[in-house]
Amino acid sequence: MIEIERLEKTCTQPGGERVPALRSIDLLIPSGEFVTVIGTNGSGKSTLLNAIAGTFLPNSGTIRISGIDVTRQPEFRRAALIGRVFQDPFKGTCPSMSVAENLRMAEMRGERRGLRVGLSRSALERYHALLSGLGMRLEGRLKATMGTLSGGQRQAVTLLMSTLKRPQLLLLDEHTAALDPRAAEQIIHVTNHVVREHALTTLMVTHSMEQALEQGDRTIMMHRGEILADLSGTERKGLDTTDLLRRFAELRYTIEFAVPSRPAGE
Repeated sequence: MIEIERLEKTCTQPGGERVPALRSIDLLIPSGEFVTVIGTNGSGKSTLLNAIAGTFLPNSGTIRISGIDVTRQPEFRRAALIGRVFQDPFKGTCPSMSVAENLRMAEMRGERRGLRVGLSRSALERYHALLSGLGMRLEGRLKATMGTLSGGQRQAVTLLMSTLKRPQLLLLDEHTAALDPRAAEQIIHVTNHVVREHALTTLMVTHSMEQALEQGDRTIMMHRGEILADLSGTERKGLDTTDLLRRFAELRYTIEFAVPSRPAGE
């Protein structure tokens, strides 16, 4: 379970202006739930993921992962609890190492190891089976260097690397945004396969309204560092992309053009 309470983060702009990036975020994600996150640029989507991952410390509030308060823990200490895939297909892997070596390094994360990665026959057979299950013909490229793979293939391997240790939370930060439509569709299929097979608690940021509604169990809308709406169940199932865009526009209008209430007696 992920518990976020009253999370606040203020950033300083180049000119010295202080801008709220996260405003009193409250979010509860039960174990195994798949949540999609949408919002405009600068709405706080990636900032929320960075706060959870420990990229920076919040100004106030608490973050708990499986009952552990990680609010003040540095990023490397949270790594055992969190798997993450970034927008850039070339981030989070070593391009000069083989696919098998990258997978082995991911599998050994958090363990004591010497100078050698140690690729045994059993490890190679395990990786072959895992890659075969993705349906992207990667099982025959275990010896290929990561730098020779396409963006979609690399994201598929990165997704597998981030979930080999069965993290308590999987963070997907627009992980299909840099891919062509066909590759993006493949990666969404792989994402669903991996997340559902292992019942991973997942938070996925996306700019795609279709992905936001079609993937996962629940959708949250963010704007100016706040959660405007939290959609799930029959309410979410009854929406299409046009409904979602209209709902988002209405909520943004309410926030941005709301007339402040007057004190009593005026």
